This record gives sequence, C-alpha cells and structure tokens, in this order.
Amino acid sequence: MIGTRTAALLLEAGAKEVVLYDNLSFDAPDATLRDLCENQRVSLHQGDVLDQPALEAACEGIDGVFALAGFMSAGIAKNPALGLDVNIRGAQHVLQACHVCNVGKLVFASSSAAYGYGAIGGSISESEPFHSAGVPAPPALYGASKVIGEQLCKLYREMHGLDYLALRYSTVYGERQHYRSTNALYIIEAYDRVARGLSPILFGDGSDTKDFVYVGDVARSNLLAMASTASGEAINISGGKPLTVKALAETVIRLAGGTMQPEYRDTPTSGFRITTDAPFFYDNSRARTLIGWEPEVDIEEGIARMITWRKSVTAQTA
Repeated sequence: MIGTRTAALLLEAGAKEVVLYDNLSFDAPDATLRDLCENQRVSLHQGDVLDQPALEAACEGIDGVFALAGFMSAGIAKNPALGLDVNIRGAQHVLQACHVCNVGKLVFASSSAAYGYGAIGGSISESEPFHSAGVPAPPALYGASKVIGEQLCKLYREMHGLDYLALRYSTVYGERQHYRSTNALYIIEAYDRVARGLSPILFGDGSDTKDFVYVGDVARSNLLAMASTASGEAINISGGKPLTVKALAETVIRLAGGTMQPEYRDTPTSGFRITTDAPFFYDNSRARTLIGWEPEVDIEEGIARMITWRKSVTAQTA
C-alpha cells in the first residue's frame, strides 16, 4: 500500500533505479505491483528483513532506504513472536544493512502508536511520551516496538553517523486498503458492508475519534523526508484533524450511495478495538517546518478514491 505508492512517486520523480524488497507474505502480487515491476527501472527482490545477508545484497549501491516492513496490532495479536521479531530485529537488520552498504539516508516507518493510547486528548505533538496503562496488549506491543525501532535508529546515528528520519504515520487509508490496520477497518469494513446492503457496525456510541491520513500524502511525505536535510528526528505525518467513527461511517454511507444508518453494538469482550478517552489529533506542524509537508487530500476525497478503487477490484474479480 505505502510501498507501491512510494515507488510510483520515486519513478515519477526520475529515480534511476527502485529496488523493492518484500517477502510477499501479506499480499500476492496484484496489478499495481505487476505494473511497477514492468518498468525497467524497478527490480523486485523477494526477501525477508530477518535475512541479514539478503538485505545487505539488496542494499548494495542504494542511496536511500525506506524501511516500511512491519507487523501491526492485529498481526502481533495472531503471532506475537514473529511480529516482534520483524518489528524489532528486522528493523535492526535494516539499519545494519544501511551501515554496511553506506546508504545515504533511511526513512523509518514509525507510527502514532508510539504515543500509546488511553488517557491522551487534544493536540498530540512529538514530545508526548508513550502511554500503555489500560491499553490492550497487541496495540501496546505494536507501539512499544515502534519506540524501540526509533531508538535503534538513534543508536545507529550516534554510533555510525547514519542519517535518518522516523515518520510517525497516523492511520493510513486509501487505495489497496488492507485489513491489517485496526483503525482503518472503520473505513474498509464499513464500505464492504454498505456495498452488500448492510449497515456499518460501530462499537459504543460512535464518539471515539481517529486521525486518518491518505496513502498518497504518506508516500509524498516519504519522498520529502528523504530529500530533506533534516536528520535524527521523529515527525508526525497525520491528517491533523479529529474525526469521530460515527461521522466516518456516515461519510462512507453517503459516498457509497447508501441510505442506512450505522448499527451500534456493545464493545466485544473478545478481540480488541483501539479506543481513546478524549477527542484528539496528531499535530503535524513539525512536518511543515522540517520537510515541507502537509496533507493535501481530505477525508471525503480520500474515501471517494478508495471506494473507486474497491469497486474496480470487485469488478475485476466478479
């Protein structure tokens, strides 16, 4: 999702070569990836971040690396050993490969989960500490793994002078939307239900807030971070606006042409949903200052684009 969009922007910007390194364990190659790989400037290395020698081979002669591999909360819940191994040891392997191969700069995909959840409200800036009290284990572990990843970046900068920026994405959504992001489920699950004539399901009263950022804006932030002179910083990449899940569901219904109302249910006792205690958003002003980035696609336009993509995929598989 983020990787293919970033690769496409790199090609548009005139990159001499784009190397994709992916074990393809989450997604089989789709039309987007196949189209990318038809470009003579793109090469696909099917490898794993836990394979240090393969990583170093893929990084040979590379100017910059975007470290996007990782397990999210839902994946860690299903396989905590592998999830933490990929998020922590995998991150260290990428950093070591950058050091060994003299890579010029690393852009590390961190997350707003580095702040934790729970008793956080209002505008959340990069100085906010990690909160884990009362948070379900999977998202707490995911957030902690991102904190560790950022600290590993800091260590490699101190020890080896590696240039890096850590981008703390809020909930990313858009074309090629997957089901692995717990918060993004509020969009993709809502649309898929509406498309079947069913009401979106909301747990609680719908007042819980999220901060969403469109995948194209995220990919653009990656390129700006790589090109910038900023280094050794963590930066929020976010929509910068609070949005209730009720308003989100209503927007999906309207844009999908539905007439139903959301269905409200009690929070399930099994599994987990990430909730917060107060309205919040992630302050992205430092992104403007440090890398010249700000979000361009608002939630309505982004959801409309996602729906168009989803319809096209459904039509192709029908």
